[in-house]
Amino acid sequence: MKRFSAGMSAVLMLALCLAAFSPAAKANPVRDQNNRLQRIGLDQRLGNQVPLDLEFTDEAGNPVRLGQYFTGKPVLLLPVYYSCPMLCTLVMNGVVKALRVLKFVPGREFEIVAFSINPKDTPETAAKKKDQIFKEYKRDEARDGWHFLTGSEASSRALAQAAGFRYDYDATSGEYAHAAAIMVLTPEGKLSHYFFGIEYSPRDLRLALVEASKQKIGGLADQFLLLCFHYDPSYGRYSLEVMNFIRLGALATVLALAWFVTRSLREERAARSGA
Repeated sequence: MKRFSAGMSAVLMLALCLAAFSPAAKANPVRDQNNRLQRIGLDQRLGNQVPLDLEFTDEAGNPVRLGQYFTGKPVLLLPVYYSCPMLCTLVMNGVVKALRVLKFVPGREFEIVAFSINPKDTPETAAKKKDQIFKEYKRDEARDGWHFLTGSEASSRALAQAAGFRYDYDATSGEYAHAAAIMVLTPEGKLSHYFFGIEYSPRDLRLALVEASKQKIGGLADQFLLLCFHYDPSYGRYSLEVMNFIRLGALATVLALAWFVTRSLREERAARSGA
């Protein structure tokens, strides 16, 4: 189990400060902030199975089970809440920004599941947030692949706990203090990658989805990149795998040399035959 990085800490502290110094904050915001910090955060639970039997309601008001969205494709999981005044919208906008570059389409190569940690959110607020997001995304063909769920405190808490996403409700401000992160899950519902903050690399997101799918999506270029880069859970990004890169470079050199020698020998034989 890994804690989130220093960069993620900065985002978390921003969320805490916004809550602590809001007009409705308590008289001693520093003490309250320190207490809340102990109750919130992000614990990476790579390989953990999320409970697929949890019940939610989708943005159309239909009762659904979480497992309905795990149908042989990797899933991008977004723990948010739709009435969040700032951070959750930044998280979802960061996903949209990455998706604009990514050629993968939700509903085709993968699914996106956003779930609200606020039991007061309703299908109506979820549908409104979905409309807002797709005004920015502008790819209506992906609407059926991005799901906005609401549910009971028990269901949302159980899913968040399985993902290691710890949050806390501030009754005074009426808001939730939480981290900023998204997760990639395998088609079986196991956590495979975490990405921190409010901006996400399209390349890293693509590689995570390809890797989570066990190379069932993507192409040869993705498989080549996965040989050169590896996911670093400490920082929530892909880093150059130096040794693999050196091995690939050495292999390319050997192949180029073999091709040159073969070609030279053929030309020499051809020259002798013509003499």
